[in-house]
Amino acid sequence: MARYTSLYKSVAPSTNVKEFLFNMLRSCDFDVIYDREDYLFAREVPGSVGYSKLVTVEVLIDQPLAVPTQSDTELQMNFVVKNEELPLKVDNHCRQKFNLVHEAVISNEMLQSVCAA
Repeated sequence: MARYTSLYKSVAPSTNVKEFLFNMLRSCDFDVIYDREDYLFAREVPGSVGYSKLVTVEVLIDQPLAVPTQSDTELQMNFVVKNEELPLKVDNHCRQKFNLVHEAVISNEMLQSVCAA
């Protein structure tokens, strides 16, 4: 199973971040199929690759604490991009989709990349 993760911080209000995430995932050819306050699940639109290569994206959103602090508006988001394909090549389909999502996220100035692996 191919799996790539990245961590981002946002200084925008959570409502703006959710809207951005929906639009960003759609632009990367993903459909959001599950949405909760602190979790998004999207899958690649079928048709361009085989079923085992279809990529899913999970976004885990850490909401700020109830106690007001200096970083009260900072959200941390953990992206997990994965599929059932064995990563036999460095440049596999899942890695390409991860790179596409990563580029879409860092091109927005309200998000900062903390870590990508």
